[in-house]
Amino acid sequence: MIKFFRKIRQNLLSEGKTGKYIKYAIGEIILVVIGILIALQLNNLNEKKKNNVFEKEILSQIQENLKSDRLVLGKIEINFGKAISSSDKILKAEVSQQTADSVKIWLGSIIQFDRFQPLTNAYEVLKSNGLDRISDKKLRFLLGRYYDDEALRTVKSINDIEIAFNSHWTPILFEETVEFEFKKLVELKDYTVLLKPSKERNILKLNRDNYGTGIYSIKSGIALIEEIQELITKEIK
Repeated sequence: MIKFFRKIRQNLLSEGKTGKYIKYAIGEIILVVIGILIALQLNNLNEKKKNNVFEKEILSQIQENLKSDRLVLGKIEINFGKAISSSDKILKAEVSQQTADSVKIWLGSIIQFDRFQPLTNAYEVLKSNGLDRISDKKLRFLLGRYYDDEALRTVKSINDIEIAFNSHWTPILFEETVEFEFKKLVELKDYTVLLKPSKERNILKLNRDNYGTGIYSIKSGIALIEEIQELITKEIK
């Protein structure tokens, strides 16, 4: 093809048709430019197609990670709710010898902890490729907000319960416990220490407040997850 165009140019020059040669040269340049533009357009379309495929795949993976996070947080929220309810029963109720067995179960719900570690593998892959690979700006913002902010706060709030377990409850478990089954029951030598002003009662109150803060953080995290999931569902359809 190049030889063909070169031959035409040579013939025009040899025949002294300078005007036609210039017009032909300009036309040839235009054709080359058009060819380059078409090639660039095709390349852009190909890159856009590749990015769309990547975006849907990575969002599908993030969606699965978020489903797992949502499930774990939901279970922890239930456990924290039981802990608060059980704390209120001990702090407010008239506990008697007849309710001693119930106190064991209530304490089992209170003196425990959960752990939460958000699944971030898909988000880390996205970050390494650039968050701008996500076309929806709101979704891009919310993903960063959840993984780089909200999830970290939720982890810390949940970890506070474990810290309280280790620093406050563990010494009591060693010294005052008759029977202990994690998340099931805690039988103390003398449960009446919880019914009067005491270190144990103060710990119970403080722990109840920590559970309340934890639930607030969990609810906030779940609400953000659900908002992100709704946007992802729209994007990958």
